[in-house]
Amino acid sequence: MDPALFVRGNTVVTAPPLVPEIRLRLATEITPIWQATEETLARSALPPPFWAFAWAGGQALARYLLDHPAEVAGRSVLDFGAGSGLVAIAAAKAGAARVLAAETDHFAAAAIAANAALNDVAIAVRTTDLLDTIDPRWEVVTAGDVCYERPMADRVTAWLRGLAARGILVLLGDPGRAYLPREGLVERARYLVPTSRELEDRDTRDGIVWEVLSERAPIGG
Repeated sequence: MDPALFVRGNTVVTAPPLVPEIRLRLATEITPIWQATEETLARSALPPPFWAFAWAGGQALARYLLDHPAEVAGRSVLDFGAGSGLVAIAAAKAGAARVLAAETDHFAAAAIAANAALNDVAIAVRTTDLLDTIDPRWEVVTAGDVCYERPMADRVTAWLRGLAARGILVLLGDPGRAYLPREGLVERARYLVPTSRELEDRDTRDGIVWEVLSERAPIGG
C-alpha cells in the first residue's frame, strides 16, 4: 500500500487544540485507523499509527517552540520520533534554519511530508534509525512522547544526555509517562493539553517541556 494514499484516506485535516496555528492530517477516531493499520499490518509489518494523533507531549513542545522562537531561530533542529511532524513543523515556523524529522515508520514519514506541505514549511525526513548517533550539525534536538516504554525510554534518555553533554539544547515533551526519568531534567514550561479519552485516561493532561541535562541532577535543577 502507498503510504501517502493510506494517510490521505484515513485522516482529515484539523488543528491540535493547543497549537491551532498548525494544521495536520490526523485520525478523528482511534479505532478505525487502528483497524485499518492492523489489516495492512498482516501484510506489511506496520507499527501502530502513532503518527495519526497529536499527543500531549508533542503539543506542549510545539506550543513552547512557537511561543519561544529564539530557542530554534536560525539553528539546525532534529526532531526525534517525529510522528505527525507537529514539533518539526513548529520548529520550522519558529524560524529554524534546518529541520530534520527522524521517524522510522514510513507511513509516519508520508504523514510528515503531507503535513509539512499543508503548513508550507520545508522539513527533511529521515527514516533510518538515528538513535545513538551524533551529527555535529545538530544544535537543538527535540523529542515528544518517547517515554511510554521502559527499554525505549532508557535508551533515548541516555542518548539525549550524551547530546546535552556536547552542548546541544535538548528539549523533551512529556505528559507524565511512566518511564520519564526522575532526575536530570529542568522544567521549561507546562501547558494544560485537552486530550481524548480514547487516547488517555482523562480529558486533559499536563504537557511539560523539559530541558534534558547531561548530569543526573534532581528534577528542577
